[in-house]
Amino acid sequence: MRNPVIENEEHRALREAVAALGRRYGRDYFATVVDEGRHTDDLWAEAAKLGYLGVNLPEEYGGGGGGIIELSLVLEELGAAGCPLLMLVVSPAICGTVIARFGTESQKRTWLPGLADGSRKMAFGITEPDAGSNSHRITTTARREDTDWILNGRKVFVSGVDIADATLIVGRTEDARTGSLKPCLFIVPRDTPGFARSPIRMELAAPEKQFELTLDEVRLPADALVGDEDAGLLQLFAGLNPERIMTAAFALGMGRYALDRAVDYARTRQVWKDPIGAHQALAHPLAQAHIELELARLMMQKAAHLYDAGDDMGAGEAANMAKYAAAEAAVRAVDQAVHTLGGNGLTHEYGLASMITAARVARIAPVSREMILNFVSHQSLGLPKSY
Repeated sequence: MRNPVIENEEHRALREAVAALGRRYGRDYFATVVDEGRHTDDLWAEAAKLGYLGVNLPEEYGGGGGGIIELSLVLEELGAAGCPLLMLVVSPAICGTVIARFGTESQKRTWLPGLADGSRKMAFGITEPDAGSNSHRITTTARREDTDWILNGRKVFVSGVDIADATLIVGRTEDARTGSLKPCLFIVPRDTPGFARSPIRMELAAPEKQFELTLDEVRLPADALVGDEDAGLLQLFAGLNPERIMTAAFALGMGRYALDRAVDYARTRQVWKDPIGAHQALAHPLAQAHIELELARLMMQKAAHLYDAGDDMGAGEAANMAKYAAAEAAVRAVDQAVHTLGGNGLTHEYGLASMITAARVARIAPVSREMILNFVSHQSLGLPKSY
């Protein structure tokens, strides 16, 4: 998995450079940060200094001028080294992309340079307590009052709000509340009156915390709106397709890390005459995990290429498939890695057991595997809906 054949030399060089950065930090650094309740600030700062955080953002605003192809590569390699940066999914991939595509010139100048150099972060709030994966049931509303916007609603499972300078909130105009979904996106600074957060306790070992947000008569100026209030789903999926692609990259990195640990162990662990990796009962599941991760990566790369080429419809299908494939591959790779190590797979020393929960996240968020199957059955296969 070191030299993908469809990548050009520039991408391979970037992959190698990011992998080297990841090895300098590694899983021990990540685990220590989690145990001490800190954030991955050191790694974030160094990745920013090397230009990796904003590799997908326009050059004229301090970015690298690349796309989701390059950013997904960065996240995958950091994950494969055992130190993924979840906020890469949220800040430059979702929020940075939406602002770069639909923001005003003022919004681009205000936010993109900071997102690119790592000095600013932005969270993303879409999920609601009663809507779940059905974004058409969003009830967070925005009403006009003179030139201002007033927001009311709730959001859940919003990552990194405590370390973000602002949150990109998905709402709907009040007059569209009972009609078809016309999502509006608003930049809400962290200290805005009426914008409150409370942590959600998670059985998940991660530096990034999850929050529930409440918006109670949050007043925002007119220029807090990103894009056109009547643009419909286009603006929303400009962020959601990169989110799915980056979630695939996150899962692939995790699966690769677990598989590498298991393969190293299987090569050297000797109980009988030969190392345990010589036995097909262990060798074949590891080989299968490798194959599934490679296949998922190809779909992720296809999705990223389509998105960067401006094919939003094609990218939507491929991004969902990539997220599905990578999540399934990661769950199986982590499970098999733990099983390969036996009792050692459950110890703190080897650091694999905590990844069982983390791998499940990719199956659930940002959209469940069942909703992806719904999408594919309806949009790709043309089957009727049951809802």
